[in-house]
Amino acid sequence: MNILNRIATDIRLMFRRPVRMQCAALCYRFKKSGAPEMLLITSRDTGRWVIPKGWPMEGKLCHEAAAREAYEEAGVKGEAGAARIGTYLYDKGLRHGLKVQCMVQVYPLLVMDMLKDFPEKGSRRIEWVTFREGAGRVAEPMLRDLILDFERGLQGATSAAASSSEISTKPVVG
Repeated sequence: MNILNRIATDIRLMFRRPVRMQCAALCYRFKKSGAPEMLLITSRDTGRWVIPKGWPMEGKLCHEAAAREAYEEAGVKGEAGAARIGTYLYDKGLRHGLKVQCMVQVYPLLVMDMLKDFPEKGSRRIEWVTFREGAGRVAEPMLRDLILDFERGLQGATSAAASSSEISTKPVVG
């Protein structure tokens, strides 16, 4: 099969297939001041700022796969929430320059530990930033909105906890 036939076949299949799905972790933690911050990493191909994400994994629920991706791509471990906090769409570049639209299901991951060694160490930049800074760095508008909505939810939850004098069990970092 020559290259043109192969590309034509790929394009026909791309338009017939449903949107592909990925699982992502919105990794966050709290500073000593109580202010939340989120984790961003760079993609390996383009270097754009993203959150850890990947394909579903056999035998794992999507939030478990998201937690695994966060470990592999950023070296973080923590508590992944089973409730999806939102979705966003982006165009994933494939071989030969083709792109396919992916729907990414996003799950919160409260980071408890950062490991020194992890599978993709050295292949990405990793930064902890404010949610507002993170929203400003990502390219996808739906992800930007999801980040800001999640921060508002965290602020509401911490305000409610403070007003009811509950003791916080959230991890604190420098």
